[in-house]
Amino acid sequence: MPVQFVAACELPTQYGKFRMHGFEDPDTRQEHVALTFGDVANQSGLICRVHSECLTGDCLFSMRCDCGSQLQTALQRISEEGRGVLLYLRQEGRGIGLINKIRAYQLQDAGADTVEANERLGFDADLRDYTMCKSMFSHLQVSSVRLMTNNPVKVNALTKLGIVVEGRVPIETGQNDHNARYLETKAGKLGHLLGVSEGR
Repeated sequence: MPVQFVAACELPTQYGKFRMHGFEDPDTRQEHVALTFGDVANQSGLICRVHSECLTGDCLFSMRCDCGSQLQTALQRISEEGRGVLLYLRQEGRGIGLINKIRAYQLQDAGADTVEANERLGFDADLRDYTMCKSMFSHLQVSSVRLMTNNPVKVNALTKLGIVVEGRVPIETGQNDHNARYLETKAGKLGHLLGVSEGR
């Protein structure tokens, strides 16, 4: 069953005043959020970020990944453009959950990369699902976006859902000595387009 809209409210942030829309999956009770800035309904080529939850990066300022920096950069870009949308999906650790993510980090501390760690725990490298985006975009009346991502899998997933992705906007930020191998693994094993300019 598609995720269902529950409620919306204003959300003032350091990047400006957003509107927060809450959604719930009636089957799993999982909750997801959309942040909109300005008038997004029926806009063509709306700047957009589909961001999966990362407690360690988004809230605890971890330098092991680039997630927190990507979230902040996305909100800033949306604000600067005057309109846009960010979907915040509750898919911690590429879908394995917070505690398993900590277990994966422990394996990484012992030498595994992010893909190897997930596989040793019995998971695929990336378990994220983007089907909930269709219902969320539909509620917001968004059908055409410029997607802030380095991940071509995300572009393909939204396209298969019927969302028109007019272009990919690179979002390379937050590089540091602690996440260098993480980023290398993203590019080498997961196909992320790092150092590649905007294009479809």
